[in-house]
Amino acid sequence: MALFKNMMRRSGPRAAACWMAANYIRFVKATGRWRIEGTEIPRTLINENKPFLVAFWHGRLLMMSLAWPYAPPFKMVISHHQDGELIAQTIGMLGFDSIGGSSSRGGVGALRAMLRSLKAGEYVGVTPDGPRGPRMQAAQGVVFAARHAGVPILPLSYAARGGKILSTWDRFLIPLPFCRGIVKWGDPIEVPVNGDGEEIARVTAILENALNQITHQLDTELGLPLIEPAADTAGTQS
Repeated sequence: MALFKNMMRRSGPRAAACWMAANYIRFVKATGRWRIEGTEIPRTLINENKPFLVAFWHGRLLMMSLAWPYAPPFKMVISHHQDGELIAQTIGMLGFDSIGGSSSRGGVGALRAMLRSLKAGEYVGVTPDGPRGPRMQAAQGVVFAARHAGVPILPLSYAARGGKILSTWDRFLIPLPFCRGIVKWGDPIEVPVNGDGEEIARVTAILENALNQITHQLDTELGLPLIEPAADTAGTQS
């Protein structure tokens, strides 16, 4: 692992790894049997020129490009650590921009960039349990950003039968070629623009429950083992 991390600090190996990851995602998209549910939810808002935040768990990050065939640009909040740089370069090769910083840990720079994008009418994706957890527990930064931008949050998840669940902190799901997968959009979650701290906490709990319900529903339908939220509150990374 130390050797891999040292290699990824060099631009050449890092670019090669991102190229392979991006093409692996393309191959899995092309060979898998994918169903996308709830497409009318983002499409309606896009047709009305209404920006929104998209929230999904860090462990369900890999195939999220499937959910965005739409014309408007889509940006993702990616942390500044080494793994985040790899993710940012990979999604860049798939045609998506990134915003640097951690939305869930209260990164001021990331929050400002999110607000600029949303107020400009753009669409932004975030992992409310990233970049280090706790797994499947939503931090309040996403809801805070949605309140200040005056936009709803759309929960999103996916599952795939025929894949590998890693033993990482987020139980990262890697679908294999020729898998069967489902991507599902949830109903918009509105955030009161004048909400206080208690309201932010309440909406954060609603978002967390919605994401976990969608994820567990898809995992159950496809026969995957159910992954529960982490019991701790400190967050770990393996």
